[in-house]
Amino acid sequence: MVRRFGATVALDGVDLPVPSGEVVAIVGPSGCGKSTLLELLAGLQEPDAGTVSASPAAFMPQRDLLLPWRDALANAGLALECAGASRAEARRAAEPLFERFGLARFERARPAELSGGMRQRVAFLRTLLAGRPLLLLDEPFASLDAITRAEMQEWLADALVEEPRTVVLVTHDVEEALFLADRVVVLSPRPGRVVAEILVELSRPRPRRETVTSPEFAALRARALEALGL
Repeated sequence: MVRRFGATVALDGVDLPVPSGEVVAIVGPSGCGKSTLLELLAGLQEPDAGTVSASPAAFMPQRDLLLPWRDALANAGLALECAGASRAEARRAAEPLFERFGLARFERARPAELSGGMRQRVAFLRTLLAGRPLLLLDEPFASLDAITRAEMQEWLADALVEEPRTVVLVTHDVEEALFLADRVVVLSPRPGRVVAEILVELSRPRPRRETVTSPEFAALRARALEALGL
């Protein structure tokens, strides 16, 4: 698959098969085409050469994009409304999930009243409620502070155990990629090409502290950094 923007080649010969149920993380330097690849999978862009064959996907961009005039429950149910459900039906479908996603008692809160981590949980719940078999997550925790980001990584890992989906995650954070994914795909500097694929054969669930301090994780991190030229 190739994607060009004028004379600039963003992606060159990328082949990315993703089996059903796998969590794949994509890492690489800035400008290597990670987000472009995600938008191609989402159908938001078309390749200049090659083809894209993907399951119906729900796309979660870097910013949570919650509507400030809607409460958390209405924001979470927005995908269902877009699919034809009434607002009342969407709220009824979303409400039972709020406790599971650590949002109990915040159903009526506006986005401005939520922490960054809680906003991301609402955004992820909205993505999940779209009911698509493929989730595309573009730097979902990039805007969070380090402590909240670590907490959200563990939360997302647990959420994907409870609600398994096929996931393609774009991130700049090698540790985040290795912690969340079954396989990490490393892209080269522009034009983006696949230069390494690293299988993460760590059992789930993965308690974060024990996982990221293990010798096995350290060896995987070293392989990923070497592939990135770091």
